[in-house]
Amino acid sequence: MTLHEDDDLETPADLRDPGEMFLSGNAVYHWSASDAHYERFAGLPIAYPWVLVEHPSPDPAAFAWPLYDVDALEEDDGGATIARELEELLGQVDGSRIEAIVVAGTNTCNVPAALAANAHRLPRLRSLFLGLVEQEACEISWIRQGDITPLLEAFPRLERLDVRGSDGLTLRPVRHEALKVLRFECGGLPGGVVRAVGGSELPALEHLELWLGVENYGGDTTVGDLGGILSGAGLPALRRLGLRNSEIQDEVAAAIAAAPVVARLEVLSLGMGTLSDTGAEALLSGQPLTHLRHLDLHHHFLSKGMAERVRHALPDIEVDLSEPQPQQEEWRYVAVSE
Repeated sequence: MTLHEDDDLETPADLRDPGEMFLSGNAVYHWSASDAHYERFAGLPIAYPWVLVEHPSPDPAAFAWPLYDVDALEEDDGGATIARELEELLGQVDGSRIEAIVVAGTNTCNVPAALAANAHRLPRLRSLFLGLVEQEACEISWIRQGDITPLLEAFPRLERLDVRGSDGLTLRPVRHEALKVLRFECGGLPGGVVRAVGGSELPALEHLELWLGVENYGGDTTVGDLGGILSGAGLPALRRLGLRNSEIQDEVAAAIAAAPVVARLEVLSLGMGTLSDTGAEALLSGQPLTHLRHLDLHHHFLSKGMAERVRHALPDIEVDLSEPQPQQEEWRYVAVSE
């Protein structure tokens, strides 16, 4: 992961949950002292070994349970490791009461099939994180994913899915009645995944977050790929939309300015990308945004004059214009790439 900002590794962790609001890339992925995002998931403490020392007879529903697969730099064993890990977990903990799982390591491509095959043993699974790896351990581009569709097909009660990394990531359009939070953190999100999200029916989804990234790391998404999402047709409950970390952020902003889905949003995030005065002008010239509660534009390339125009146009909205980047035409960069 590349962060083009001055990061203090001793900065306390942001204790907020990124499934409930939009945090900066640094807060979500970059290591910091006492980092809460590697200690908790979906409101639950992760059951690392040192945690279980204090809880020798743990309540399965009170923790997020970690699993590990082979790392991306190791030879793929075809899922043998994750199958063994899962059997060991279910031998120690009552799987019928597990509600959250986090999968660590830089290779999770075998995980969807393994979990789907054992869905009958995990009937209460509500929250899942694929690729819980911190920046100090690897680059975000190293994390290997696979087809995550089987997870959504096998777990109809799943309410939250977080995916970190996009190498090999695929998704097919699905209908899922329960999913409320869907997040993709990466330096380059494939357009096929974006189109699949837009082609899905997700009637309960409230929070959708896409780090679109850059072409050099697989981010080949175009504005046209966003059409299904921007129409809002399959997302009737959506209240928080993040189209973030994009090198085409001005084009995304122009599309947002006329997108039907915006009228139902409470929070909109176009942060972490290459937003310039051109994109901000499109936002101000488009449909009203005054119904929003929060507009996140942090890590931007706006001039001071345009930033003031945005604040003046939206006086009753919490607008995040933090992390202004140097004004330069020749090289604008997203917050998270490699």
